[in-house]
Amino acid sequence: MQFSPSAPSPFGIHRVIEPQGVLPQGAWKISNAMEIADNEILIDVSALNIDSASFTQIKKEAGGDPARIEAAVRGIVEQRGKMHNPVTGSGGMLIGSVAQIGAALAGKIDLQVGDKIATLVSLSLTPLRIDAVKKIHVEKDQIEISGRAVLFETGLYAKLPTDIPENVALAILDVAGAPAQTARLVQAGDTVVVIGGGGKSGTLCVYEAKKRVGPNGLVIGVSPFAKDCERMREHGWVDHALQVDATNAVALMEAVSAVTGGRMADVVINCVNIQNTEMGSILATRDGGKIYFFSMATSFTAAALGAEGVGKDIEMIVGNGYAKGHAAFSLALLRESPRLRQLFEELYV
Repeated sequence: MQFSPSAPSPFGIHRVIEPQGVLPQGAWKISNAMEIADNEILIDVSALNIDSASFTQIKKEAGGDPARIEAAVRGIVEQRGKMHNPVTGSGGMLIGSVAQIGAALAGKIDLQVGDKIATLVSLSLTPLRIDAVKKIHVEKDQIEISGRAVLFETGLYAKLPTDIPENVALAILDVAGAPAQTARLVQAGDTVVVIGGGGKSGTLCVYEAKKRVGPNGLVIGVSPFAKDCERMREHGWVDHALQVDATNAVALMEAVSAVTGGRMADVVINCVNIQNTEMGSILATRDGGKIYFFSMATSFTAAALGAEGVGKDIEMIVGNGYAKGHAAFSLALLRESPRLRQLFEELYV
């Protein structure tokens, strides 16, 4: 079955090629025909921000070679009609400008042709066509392209701010759900562990957590890399920076126990882009505590069965990348903290 714009679904079901009966995210293949239905938005794409877990997997398989990374990304899009990594199951997001608005949406949404936007839905469900790859930023998980994409009627988006560089906004908006959810989960006086605290989402989380815990709380950043730990200490957003490999669950448990007097964490936020950190997260959490698995490298089977296996009664939260108002919330963090903004501009401009 090929795409027909005559019977459009607000969820994009009309673009599903196989298997039938599922939504675009769960489909193996969708139509990336760029003739839009009346309830779709056509976007001229300028850059893709590939999900960190996905880009890390592709980069590792390609040996860091930009040409092989390009070939892998193009291959996925050509095969599936979307940037949906078959290994990690994750996508990313994009920025571009509005090229066309379907007739059923015209005048009903706050967009006009020419507006620059970031999509806040995953590339794993977004019809995408890549015409040319202009540049691959291997250390930023970003790819500059010329191409087109389609946003469904129910698709979320944010207009790009005029006061923040586009590449920085792209990086922030890709992980906007993490600090927004951190603000919901963390209470004054909490002990918070951020695994991957030196990365993109992790940096925003340690910053937000430090604000929320107050003078009686504790924020602990975890990274296997010395440079990440040095940065966390330098900026003062953590009380402790632990250089530990989170795939070593016992080592992480012992390190967290040492700095918490054995109490462990009230909230663990997992922001890593590698597999096998579920048990480290679980053992670092106190009974009755919470884990927010923002990482798309998480195996929720491993997390659920692992917690059961060690007798941990904890609340484990799926890393929904969306929280109401998350885009505005996360961009506002850069505006309130010159140091945070300077860091992201150094990394992404």
